[in-house]
Amino acid sequence: MNKLHSDRVIIVEGKYDKIKLSAFVDAEIITTDGFAVFKNKEKNEFIRALCKKVGAIILTDSDSAGMLIRNHIKNILGADYDSGKIINLYTPQIKGKEKRKNEPSKEGFLGVEGIDTQTLISVLEPYLSYDAKICAGLQKIDFYEMGLSGKDGSEILRKKLCKRLGLPEVMSANAMLDAVNVLFSREEFEAAAKEVM
Repeated sequence: MNKLHSDRVIIVEGKYDKIKLSAFVDAEIITTDGFAVFKNKEKNEFIRALCKKVGAIILTDSDSAGMLIRNHIKNILGADYDSGKIINLYTPQIKGKEKRKNEPSKEGFLGVEGIDTQTLISVLEPYLSYDAKICAGLQKIDFYEMGLSGKDGSEILRKKLCKRLGLPEVMSANAMLDAVNVLFSREEFEAAAKEVM
């Protein structure tokens, strides 16, 4: 099966939502870790940077908790929220419970992870394509070899490069790797790296 592709980042609530979508969507999928996003400054900065650069599809659960998370994302994006880069998609409100859970959610609706694949495809497909994804394609070993992780001075070097790339300077190596692979081609990244190294 050819995967659907999105240049926009897709924002979901949890890791099981991400696993579900990853099976049929080729995109950067970011989790809010539920309500943890409310207090996670690094995650908020990461979401803001991604949304500003490539836009986002927000696919949180269609319940009151999902709406609170959507509103939080709207607040952290500020004016960028209305830029046309943000797409809000909603799953149908289907009663039931996810297989891995002992009880249904508070409101009794299935979350993204519990919705069947074909329904999710029908929700997402009008906003996605089947094109191949073009990205930097960097891996952890590349960061290590460039001195961006695992070496003396790696944190300082990452901060310089994040600043040059317009990313939050507090990003961990893993968060930076994720962001770079979504936002830049390998050539753009290497050119910026040469300027600060």
